[in-house]
Amino acid sequence: MVKGQRIRSSSVLPARREALRLTTADGLHLVGEVSRPAQGEAFATMICLHPLPTHGGMMDSHVFRKAAARLPALADIAVLRFNTRGTSSSHGTSEGTFDEAVGERFDVAAAIEYAEYAELPRRWLVGWSFGTDLALMHGNDPSIEGTILLSPPLRFCERRHLEAWGESGRPVVAIVPEYDDYLRPAQARERFAAIPHAEVVKVPAGRHLWVGQADEVLDLIVERLNPAAAPLPDTWDGPMEFEPSPIHSR
Repeated sequence: MVKGQRIRSSSVLPARREALRLTTADGLHLVGEVSRPAQGEAFATMICLHPLPTHGGMMDSHVFRKAAARLPALADIAVLRFNTRGTSSSHGTSEGTFDEAVGERFDVAAAIEYAEYAELPRRWLVGWSFGTDLALMHGNDPSIEGTILLSPPLRFCERRHLEAWGESGRPVVAIVPEYDDYLRPAQARERFAAIPHAEVVKVPAGRHLWVGQADEVLDLIVERLNPAAAPLPDTWDGPMEFEPSPIHSR
């Protein structure tokens, strides 16, 4: 081990990692993983809702893969990832078929139920693209502290879903790329006006897929979940492994 190794895209830092099999209320089995700090308890938890599976989204999409690889060690954040119905990744394939954000309500509920059962602390939903619609439509649960929305397209959710989050009073943070393919910051502020307390964060030069921008996104997530750990360091003094990036890592 070399002291102060630079954290790279493929770096994997120490954590307790456990494969999951989530069971939905409609009888499907979903593959997933929870990554906890190697020592002690987590300070907070992010439940990851991945991008559109019909366009390559999965639990290994690069921002979430890097979150699981780094945040348990760097920020004491537990990271729960899973493949929604019909989605495949290196971890396996979840049963069922893609249901355009309808049947996926059972998938979100199963993940939240597991997080409660496992007593994972301070649970936040972190959705990305399609996952933001799932968070807004199906994640407004009393056990959830708030939601962070990466590149929200607001494609499937309706105004009533936004208004329900407004009534809940729970934090809603929309992290919007300046050059997003679907919803740019000015439009996002108009749409999220249905949630009076929503915070819309513009990321200069940001793009929908966050290629080359994962470090910035992870900092923004950590600022909300465990502010004392932000900004994240770019070096690590302990053990570090490396893994090749998945072929499909959107």
